[in-house]
Amino acid sequence: MSAIASLFQEAARLAAVFRQAAPARHMPTHDYAASLACFDEPLPAAGSEMLDVIRHLSDGAEPGLHATTGPRFFGWVIGGSHPVGVAADFLTSAWGQNAGNHVVAPAAAAVETVAAKWLLDLLKLPAESSVGFVTGATVANFTCLAAARGDVLRQVGWDSDAKGLFGAPEITVLIGDDAHTTVFSALQFLGLGHDRVLRLPTDVLGRIDPTAFLGALDSVAGPLIAVLQAGQINTGAFDDFGKIIPPLKAKGAWVHVDGAFGLWAQASAKTSHLSRGIEAADSWATDGHKWLQTPYDCGYAIVRNELAHRRAMTIAASYLPLAGQGERDPSHYVPELSRRARGFATWAMLKHLGRDGIATLIDQCCASARLIADVLSQQPGIAILNEVTLNQLVIRFGADLPSEEGDTLTRKTIEKIQADGMIFASGAKWRGRDVLRLSVTNFQTTSDEAQRAAESIIAAFKSVSRG
Repeated sequence: MSAIASLFQEAARLAAVFRQAAPARHMPTHDYAASLACFDEPLPAAGSEMLDVIRHLSDGAEPGLHATTGPRFFGWVIGGSHPVGVAADFLTSAWGQNAGNHVVAPAAAAVETVAAKWLLDLLKLPAESSVGFVTGATVANFTCLAAARGDVLRQVGWDSDAKGLFGAPEITVLIGDDAHTTVFSALQFLGLGHDRVLRLPTDVLGRIDPTAFLGALDSVAGPLIAVLQAGQINTGAFDDFGKIIPPLKAKGAWVHVDGAFGLWAQASAKTSHLSRGIEAADSWATDGHKWLQTPYDCGYAIVRNELAHRRAMTIAASYLPLAGQGERDPSHYVPELSRRARGFATWAMLKHLGRDGIATLIDQCCASARLIADVLSQQPGIAILNEVTLNQLVIRFGADLPSEEGDTLTRKTIEKIQADGMIFASGAKWRGRDVLRLSVTNFQTTSDEAQRAAESIIAAFKSVSRG
C-alpha cells in the first residue's frame, strides 16, 4: 500500500471512530487551556512522519471536541454534518480544486450550477436568481446586502462600486429590533453602520410589528433597504412577509431576508406556511451547514437580480478567463477568488436526501422540538416562552418564582445540564431574563432522542431545585 493510501485510510478510520462514538459522547473533557497544552510547542526544526502527524492531531484534538455531530447537541443552530456530506467533503479536500472560475475547476463550477438550480427549486425561490456559495449566513448576508447597496444607489444615479460611499445619497436601512447580530455586522462591513439603522419594534416572539413598520415606512424617503427575518434565533419566529413586503416594494425598497435556518421551512409542506410571501423578496441568505447537514463552511447568498449580484462581487483581471455564454464563474457571486469547492458537498446532500428526504428531516426536527416542549411544559416550574412552530425552544426555570430567583435557578439548571452531559444546550438572555435555548437541527434527533433530552432536562431541574 502506498504512503498516501495508508495516510488517507488512517484518517478515514479515525473519523469513523469519532462519528460512531458521537451519540454517546458527553461534554469535551478538555477546555481551551487544556487543548492548547496538547499542541503548544516550539515550531519543530525537523518534520514528522505523515501518519504520526495525523494521529497526534486526533489524539490532541478529540478531548476538546464537542459532540456537535450527535443527536442531543442543541447548542446554537448547528447541523449534524451528515456522513454523505462529509464523504463528499473528503473528496473535495483530496481533489484540491480552487473553485474560483470555470477554467481552473470545470467540475466544481458545473456542480455549483446544478446545485444552485436544485436549491432554488427546493426553496421555492425565483428560478432566475443567482446563488453564491459562501462560508455561511454571515457572509451570505454580507453578499446580498452588498448587491442591495449597489442597486438602490444605482437607482438614484450613484455607482457605489466605482465611487464608494463618499458623497453618496444616504441609504435608510429598516431592520427588526431582534434581528440576528450577524446582519448588523454585515451592515458594518459594508460601511452602512450597525447603529445607523432604523430599528423597528418587535412583538413577544421577535417579529416586526406590522403597524409600527408601516408608520416608520411613511417617514422614509430615498434609497431604502429592509432586512426581514425567517427564523428568529431564539424563538424561531418569522416576520409577516405577506403584509410587510408589498408596501416596501411599492416604496422601491430592496428587501433582504436573513433565513439562516428558517428559509428551509420552504422545503416542507408542514412548515411552508410560516414563510408565506417570502419569495417576493429580492435576496435571501441561508446556511447549508444547518438543516441541509453539510459540513461546516457552507452557506448560500441568493439574489433575484443576477446582474446586481455580479456587479457587487465580480473580481476581474487580465490573467483571469472570461465566462462565455452558458458558462458560470463561481467567484462572480462571492467575495472570494480562491476558495473551497463548496458545491460538491451541497450537491451530494441534495442528491442523497432528495426533495422528500429534506422535508422529512425538517419535519422530524420540528416534531422533536414540539415533543420536548410538550414534556417540559407539564413539569411545574418549567415554562416554554415561545410558540414552538419550528425547531427553536426558549425555556425558563423557576417560572413561578420572582424574576431574580428564576434567573438564578435557570443559570444553575443550565450548569447542571452541561455537567451531566446527556445533552448540550446553552443559555441566553430573552427579554432581559435568563433562559435555556434549544435548537433541534440534527438529522439524528428522533422522538426517542427528544424524549431522553426532555427527561434529562427535568432531572437536572429537579436536582438543582432540591439543592
